[in-house]
Amino acid sequence: MKSPAFWKQALIVFLATLIGYAVVFHWIEHRRRTNGPWQVTFTEVAGAPIIVVNQPALRLTNITVVFPDAPTQTNLPRTVAFEHGRPAPFDLPFGKCIFADAIFLPGTATCEIFGHEIQLLPRTLTIDGAERPWRSGEKIFLTNTASATMRSH
Repeated sequence: MKSPAFWKQALIVFLATLIGYAVVFHWIEHRRRTNGPWQVTFTEVAGAPIIVVNQPALRLTNITVVFPDAPTQTNLPRTVAFEHGRPAPFDLPFGKCIFADAIFLPGTATCEIFGHEIQLLPRTLTIDGAERPWRSGEKIFLTNTASATMRSH
């Protein structure tokens, strides 16, 4: 027969493990979400669809990508925050998200919009496979045809 001291020690070890797990889990969750997600607003200006990219923790604001030759959409503006993992591809107000990694935010989001591949990475923006440095307030104009630098899938 087991002694009462054994059950007391087992209970203490179990409770210490449970508390340690909860503390570590909440610390990792805080670190994972602390920078917040990419925020992309889909809207239109003067009849041209645009996306406006923001990521406050990285001090990236109002990076605008304009699609002057593309058809306009309805039900705009709409903001999408890439903060939850979900199976890709999924529809966006215009285009599709073909890859999203939201494990440690802001993560990575790759979208196909009007024939262009736009990838949001913390270190750089890529459009059709070409890297561009992030510049807050920048306006980027893309024609309705993807550039020759776009990688084939």
